[in-house]
Amino acid sequence: MEKIIVNGGTPLFGQVEISGFKNAALPIIYACVLVKGKCILENIPAISDITYSFEILSGIGAKIRMIDKTTYEVDCTDVEPGKSEYDLVRKIRGSYYLLGAEFGRFGKARVGFPGGCNFGVRPIDQHIKGFEALGGRVSTEGGYIEIESDGRAVGTNIFFDVSSVGATLNIMIAAATAEGTTIIENAAREPHIVDCANFLNTCGARISGAGSDVIKIKGVSELHGCTYAVIPDMIEAGSFMVAAVATHGAVKITNVIPKHLESISAKLEETGAIIEEFDDAVMVTAGEKIRRTSVKTLPYPGFPTDMHPQMSALLCHAEGTSYINESIFENRFRYVEELKRMGAKIKVDGRTVVIEGGAPLTPAPVIATDLRGGIAVMIAALATPGKTEISEIKLIDRGYDDICGKLRQLGADIVKVTVPDEDEELKAN
Repeated sequence: MEKIIVNGGTPLFGQVEISGFKNAALPIIYACVLVKGKCILENIPAISDITYSFEILSGIGAKIRMIDKTTYEVDCTDVEPGKSEYDLVRKIRGSYYLLGAEFGRFGKARVGFPGGCNFGVRPIDQHIKGFEALGGRVSTEGGYIEIESDGRAVGTNIFFDVSSVGATLNIMIAAATAEGTTIIENAAREPHIVDCANFLNTCGARISGAGSDVIKIKGVSELHGCTYAVIPDMIEAGSFMVAAVATHGAVKITNVIPKHLESISAKLEETGAIIEEFDDAVMVTAGEKIRRTSVKTLPYPGFPTDMHPQMSALLCHAEGTSYINESIFENRFRYVEELKRMGAKIKVDGRTVVIEGGAPLTPAPVIATDLRGGIAVMIAALATPGKTEISEIKLIDRGYDDICGKLRQLGADIVKVTVPDEDEELKAN
């Protein structure tokens, strides 16, 4: 079992380079299934979700070749639908993009139910609604989602009941090679949807409107390979921005798209931080004091739900009472109990976190309850003098590329260690 040990209380200073965006890389990787040929994907982060995704594709016949640490050649010429390994698929949420890719290319798909972090109900009903609108007959039995059709997907008009990022991506992927034109209304607008559309268009798709709430897809008969670089990770960047402020440091964060960070920058400025924007970087300098603020998570371009736990960790150190209202996921609050272990005066009231800032935190054994909750307790530990141990860190490894190494570059005293598993010790004794 691995743990992260943080000896906190040291301000972060220096420069850090952001990796490729997990949430953009995953749908693009699975969209390669549409292509009978080779795709070169650049700026791919070294995280476990990516590793599992390449294993899933390899298992259905794709040829994956690592060119360097961040660049891969993906050849899906010989993939077969319905062959993905159930135990691999259930390890990550993004594996459901294989449904859209298999359906788009073969007119059928069979994939196990996805996994991922457990922080509330994340239904796939909008995905199923879209697949059925495209002519698919969808069944969910025995832990699998299966799509059958009379041939290729057929273009249509789809109106999503809610603005779903995953469903928008999945239907856009499936419709890229459908017969006729598909129009998605009430589409999600996140940057990774634009990135996936740009990738597909580079492969020969005809997609317009990505980034707005109406996306138009004119289906093409086939796609060709391409070379494509994934956008930088706005959530990793936001996490380092928050860590810089929480530790009263100053950090230049490079390889970013500042526009993607505007909602995060605005809230950090409300806490007293100074944000300077450059072409592909932001400089974050903590203010003399951390001021209270209120946050409501919203779909892009609003404040991202994936930055909610990190902001909670920061606002534990603010003067006064802060509020974070979670409008996306109804149960994204498991991290709150871990911050309480460190002495935070924080509580959940319905879908709102109430944070009484200013109470000094103390080190304590904590766990990463999910990917972003794990980063929240890490930020709290970095800002708290003394040694904090974080367990269940495999969840952090799902989405952050060499997080400990990057923090050490900024002066943090942080290390990942391997310790005996308690269950194995009991068996041995």
